[in-house]
Amino acid sequence: MKILITAATAKEIKPFLQLYRKNPEILHPHKADVLISGVGLTSTTYHLMRYLFMSRPGLIIQAGVAGCFDRKIPLASVFAIERDTIADESVLEVENLKTLFDLKLTPHNKFPFKKGWLINPDKTLLKGCGLQVVPGVSVNQITTNRKIIQFYRERFSPVTESMEGAALHYVGMMEHIPFLQLRSLSNYIGERNKEKWNMKEAITNLNAQLIRIIRQL
Repeated sequence: MKILITAATAKEIKPFLQLYRKNPEILHPHKADVLISGVGLTSTTYHLMRYLFMSRPGLIIQAGVAGCFDRKIPLASVFAIERDTIADESVLEVENLKTLFDLKLTPHNKFPFKKGWLINPDKTLLKGCGLQVVPGVSVNQITTNRKIIQFYRERFSPVTESMEGAALHYVGMMEHIPFLQLRSLSNYIGERNKEKWNMKEAITNLNAQLIRIIRQL
């Protein structure tokens, strides 16, 4: 099986890349391509679709760091994202956050959406990855405003925030290709002091899980 490993930046999967270059056999009997999609939903969608125009993998794994909404969860924890949505495709109206679905601009259940969510349909893959499965949201702008953070918590109850996850879910479901989104927690949402972030350990743990999952496929 051909596997596409994708990340927004090379830094996020650097340990995997270093190991793969030294020992391509870690993927045996599978083959792999690596795609660095760039940061953001637009760049990710474009580069995924450009890749799929030339090749069709049996599985796409997106690996990256993410912010966390729950300060009770330790940084550097790694999760699989079961459902995702674009949180900031919305409007603040009379002190309430309303999504495009609430405004009836987009049907809640128009494929690939289900009740406004992009839900990974491959339950076997999610269960088999051995990670806790949680909901996430994707945004076009990293969230720092406390009021917006509270709106997202109340509206979506997410654990993670990324800038690429929903693009993977959308493309994977539209193209009917199995996919898995892996996220390691580098920071808490709203924390601007990067000295309190844990990027190094988040990347280390993310890649350890990525390599483990690939080896057990």
